[in-house]
Amino acid sequence: MSKIKVGLMGFGEIGRDIYRLSLNQPEMEVVAISDIGRADILHYLLKTDGREAVKPDLDGNFLVVDGHRARLIHGVEPKDVPWDAFDVDIVIDSTNKYRTRSAMQAHLDSGAKRVILSSLPHDDIDRVIVMGVNDDTIDAGDKLVSAASATTNALALMLDVLDKAFGVESAMMTTIHAYTSDQPLRDTAAENFRRSRSAAKNIIPNVNISPYWMEHILPRFKGKIEGSALNVPVPMGSLLDLTCVLTKADTTAEEVNDALRKAAADLPGYIEITDDPIVSSDVIGNSHSLLFDTKGTLKSSKRMIKTLSWYDNSLGQAGRLIDLTLAYGKLGVKGGAA
Repeated sequence: MSKIKVGLMGFGEIGRDIYRLSLNQPEMEVVAISDIGRADILHYLLKTDGREAVKPDLDGNFLVVDGHRARLIHGVEPKDVPWDAFDVDIVIDSTNKYRTRSAMQAHLDSGAKRVILSSLPHDDIDRVIVMGVNDDTIDAGDKLVSAASATTNALALMLDVLDKAFGVESAMMTTIHAYTSDQPLRDTAAENFRRSRSAAKNIIPNVNISPYWMEHILPRFKGKIEGSALNVPVPMGSLLDLTCVLTKADTTAEEVNDALRKAAADLPGYIEITDDPIVSSDVIGNSHSLLFDTKGTLKSSKRMIKTLSWYDNSLGQAGRLIDLTLAYGKLGVKGGAA
């Protein structure tokens, strides 16, 4: 089987993490990278951003690591990149900007065979996949796909495990999330009042659309879950605070922890367990979808349980994008252009 040829749109934190992880995947190769940044600066960031060390060379407009050559292209929008010139099978769009069906279609019109978003879409697309939850539904006919978001991956896994073990009647989630690249470091006028405030100095309440998409990923949760976000002044490392009303009365905290231990054994690439008293920086560099914190499980009344799950919001999501790319690459693509 030939390698899956991948194009990256966006070479920020997630894009660079995808690239690093791809170097260890013999079944795929990143052949083109599109970003608004200069080639020499993108090369510099790959060497200096504090992640796993790689030794990239810059050969003109090619990024070269251990013989892997990826062409660096200055592209602003999806339509700017001639993916067909590089025979790209799958484009991974990690810009967090082009999240509509029409924007994703522009990648196909430029020659890509399939598009995978690194975040949740703004409208309906072919499929939203959480690995370990609904990846058995993928189809070769899917062309516009989302790997959900880091928060949604952690949330869907937790809900699926708890519901199968104890039944979940309703749930409330809050992601305590590292600040993001679209937040200002100093107060400045933006489209949203709270997101106009300094990410470096404040805990900022924010909306979270993971509960909305949960009914697409796990339809049985329609109308059962709400949630929000708190962006906090740490650059990396996030936490899912999930409170559920369980169907099974008198479930203990230890029973919940045991259910997650079993799930971690069944899904070792996606769920990991920690019994240590960790903090957010301890999850940095962990590529699992969630690191379940057994010390954070609390029981209230007969049927209410609270859990804490950590995740590296960049590397964890990059790992799932690699997994999803490999899964779709093995299926190929049905038909011609969408």
